[in-house]
Amino acid sequence: MPPGLLVVGDVVTDVVARHARPLAADTDTAARIAVRPGGAGANVACWAAGRGARVRLLARAGADSADWHRAALEAAGVEPVLRVDDEAPTAVVIALVDAAAERTLVTDSGAAFRLGPADWDAALLDGMGHVHLSGYLYFSEWGRELAAVVTEAARARSLPVSVDPASAGFLREAGVARFLADVAGTDLLLPNDAEAALLSGAPEPARAAAELSAARGGGTVVVTLGAGGALAAVNGEVTVRVPCVPAVAVDTTGAGDAFTGGLLAARLAGADLAASLAAGCRTGAEAVTVVGGRPET
Repeated sequence: MPPGLLVVGDVVTDVVARHARPLAADTDTAARIAVRPGGAGANVACWAAGRGARVRLLARAGADSADWHRAALEAAGVEPVLRVDDEAPTAVVIALVDAAAERTLVTDSGAAFRLGPADWDAALLDGMGHVHLSGYLYFSEWGRELAAVVTEAARARSLPVSVDPASAGFLREAGVARFLADVAGTDLLLPNDAEAALLSGAPEPARAAAELSAARGGGTVVVTLGAGGALAAVNGEVTVRVPCVPAVAVDTTGAGDAFTGGLLAARLAGADLAASLAAGCRTGAEAVTVVGGRPET
């Protein structure tokens, strides 16, 4: 059996509201509204499973909807390890998607921010070949502690660890220096262009990737560029650039998660860095054609 992917992160109930006109104050704005299972970590897991990877997910959900989320993950081919929270509800994100398919997120982190070291079991690493940490872990004290425990356990087994910074807004609140210190022991950093600029202080994506790679001791940094595709830096130099795959976008929610899932599945299958980026771009292009952050099942 090929090695699998362990994702440690979040499950979220997404409320996706697609509105063709700008939001109007003090009145109604017509929209098409759908409720979908989501969450950055869970989305990555589902897209990777959809690309043939064997995937296990550790996350925390409220008792209010844990069964629904577990069933959705299983239907997507993911092995869910959900810790059920009897005190906090499942996280909820309202995604406001405009006519250009760009989204604005309003977040209630709920049970997701209560995932911590007490939820960890080293046996979760059995049979795994890669560990991916959702950046949302680093925005709560329990999450940071868990991320450190998982990273240490993975390194003890010589397993590579990747991190997606997840949110430029939350990064600003948590502190860039603290985040970079927290992820120093990981192998692969996967920011989008806004996150890369914030983390490096360099507004141009290629320079940001190169500087982040150099600052991380030469480690791999992959920066997603939306319609511009993606690029990667290794040993302080940009070594790969991959164009986007054209697609007619209806909802960009979870496109970055899809890129990560596609890339990690390709890496587990033995693809090199360029081929892995290309796989990520293909998966991201598929993601923008569906409503919500998961593949259609």
